[in-house]
Amino acid sequence: QVHLVESGGGLVQPGGSLRLACAASGTIFHIKVMGWYRQAPGKQRDLVARITSDGSTNYADSVKGRFTISRDNAKNTVYLQMNSLKPDDTAVYYCNADIQTSYLTTYHPWGQGTQVTVSS
Repeated sequence: QVHLVESGGGLVQPGGSLRLACAASGTIFHIKVMGWYRQAPGKQRDLVARITSDGSTNYADSVKGRFTISRDNAKNTVYLQMNSLKPDDTAVYYCNADIQTSYLTTYHPWGQGTQVTVSS
């Protein structure tokens, strides 16, 4: 089995910054894609940013220029640096990944989520 554990959420004032981290553990052969999603109360879960194993990234339009996704392949960890935070960024942030445990088997686990609240 594979697991994802997020950390780094919290309460921050508008214009502030937070850095989220998500570490994968278990029997890992290769992690193809790692990403961050968020879900605000009463809304669907949406993609925030994703990064491939070779470093290619894409972002939701609402966070471009403010958020940066990165990963440390040696640590099986993905990060989300969030700057210039707005109240609309308030949500539970979830990590997701495409994790190969062997050449033929891929899992798509979710982390437990971490709350980010942007408020004065």
